[in-house]
Amino acid sequence: MEQLLKEMGNPEKDLHYVHIAGTNGKGSTSLIISSVLAQAGYKVGRFISPHVHSYRERFTINGQEIDAQTLKQYIDQVEAGIKTMTEKGFPHPTEFEVLTAIAFQYFKDEKVDIAVIEVGMGGRYDSTNVITPLVSVITSIGLDHMDFLGGTIAEVAYNKAGIIKHGVPVVVGRVPEEAFRVIVDEAMNKTAPIYASSMTWVEREKQDIYGQEVTIEFAGHELKGVFFSLLGDYQLDNLATSYTTLMLLKKQGFKISDEHIRSALSFLKIPGRLEIVSRDPLVIVDVAHNPQGAEALSTSLYTLLPGRKKVLVCGIVDDKDAVETLRFLGKDTVKCIVTRPEGPRGENWNRVAAIIHSLYPQVEVYQVEDIKEAVGKGLKALAGDDYLLITGSFYVINQARRVFIRP
Repeated sequence: MEQLLKEMGNPEKDLHYVHIAGTNGKGSTSLIISSVLAQAGYKVGRFISPHVHSYRERFTINGQEIDAQTLKQYIDQVEAGIKTMTEKGFPHPTEFEVLTAIAFQYFKDEKVDIAVIEVGMGGRYDSTNVITPLVSVITSIGLDHMDFLGGTIAEVAYNKAGIIKHGVPVVVGRVPEEAFRVIVDEAMNKTAPIYASSMTWVEREKQDIYGQEVTIEFAGHELKGVFFSLLGDYQLDNLATSYTTLMLLKKQGFKISDEHIRSALSFLKIPGRLEIVSRDPLVIVDVAHNPQGAEALSTSLYTLLPGRKKVLVCGIVDDKDAVETLRFLGKDTVKCIVTRPEGPRGENWNRVAAIIHSLYPQVEVYQVEDIKEAVGKGLKALAGDDYLLITGSFYVINQARRVFIRP
């Protein structure tokens, strides 16, 4: 990665950043932070991964996706750098390294005031970890990508804590105690001030399927009656992490008011995260592709739709922990339609049917390989006040959302 950026003239230099790692919550946290900063009048770049429908989603400035022609121009520009480095004997960069390089060049050329950068996977060895941010953020720690990040919470935490830089404050969301100790050790070794997201107190006053009304308190300052458009109990944790980060940026000179925060929080939307794509019948899509995400989704649905049963359309890629993920997703399910995620990682898609049957033998299970056909079968299976939940993988959400929304 360093060689590619060197060939490009190091476009990552001389920009202000917020750098975000975490097993879950990166997308919501980066959206909240970037949206508030944009409301405050700043030009804000945001680089995320993965995307739902298009690579363009990964590169935004003040919420506006890069246009296709501009993205093509940057791909060509990066390819020129790749040609030079490979001619010198360096290996060809990975796809994510190419995308990261595009983000840095795009944000530099557009002269953004600050860029919010999500880690692709892990942190310590991630291609984004060439920057020195104003604030580092670790949203959560759970077991995911264990082939790459390690099989214990401590190992995963060590990898993600690798984004901590010397003297740079780090905000830590709700993480297991074992993970927090690892992060604290890394922060102390780098004399990086550490701030727990619990410094921000967030309490829900009421909610419905349109959003939540919350009270936010930080250092004795209280914001009451704030409408927060993102659904889910877990979004309260992400909001606390984001708010703590914003207050650190404010301390560093960014001018952020209560009204900027209220305005930004009212219209946030994340495709594929507890997203309602139909209200009659009620259809929700969510990329709960690991146990931690599935638990958060299950808890939120129980709170949001108490007593209601669901029909589940689900596809999980081969390298994910399907058993523990389905242990949460299967709750309150009456019927399950198992489908195949797109791509080679979905070859063993039908194993999910056996797992559901083992965990929840009372649930009717069907196998429909085509994703859109599976959605159709799920809709026909609805009865009474059942709702449809489509989840398990970005590769499923990509096709399923197209049934309801034109991307």
